[in-house]
Amino acid sequence: MHLSPEDMDPVVKRLRRAHGQLAGVLKMIEDGRECSDVVTQLAAVSKAIDRAGFTMIAAGLEQCINAGEEATDAKERLQKMFMSLA
Repeated sequence: MHLSPEDMDPVVKRLRRAHGQLAGVLKMIEDGRECSDVVTQLAAVSKAIDRAGFTMIAAGLEQCINAGEEATDAKERLQKMFMSLA
């Protein structure tokens, strides 16, 4: 499965946001910020990355449906991708 640039645009945006958040986490650690604040931001980064993956899976599912791919094959491939995020 190969997603189009239009499908990848929201994924790239989420990952860029996560990249910025991660840089912020590193700065927080370097500045000696409270652990609870750092963990809160780490959770936000993790969620952003997970959402990027789920967005890719959703786009892939839509692509498989539109292409008329064999349901069993599509289900197995998407299930593997989904489970890799779990």
